Amino acid sequence: MSLKKRSVSLYGHQTSLALEAEFWAVIDAHLKQSGQSFAGFIRELDDTRLEDAPERNLASYLRVWVLNFVLSEQ
Repeated sequence: MSLKKRSVSLYGHQTSLALEAEFWAVIDAHLKQSGQSFAGFIRELDDTRLEDAPERNLASYLRVWVLNFVLSEQ
């Protein structure tokens, strides 16, 4: 599996996130359903990460978010 990169600006700083396509597919479906923007979603998740698990990098935190999201949908 190859990683797919996406870039986003968080509080004026450009960053890129590399995740497997399967993770992006879940995130994209969530964004489409919720109507939330990609940048807004990532910013909100990063704020939560900094409070809950600052030792975890953002890509790892996103993967765990996807896992929890999929499990909650079952």
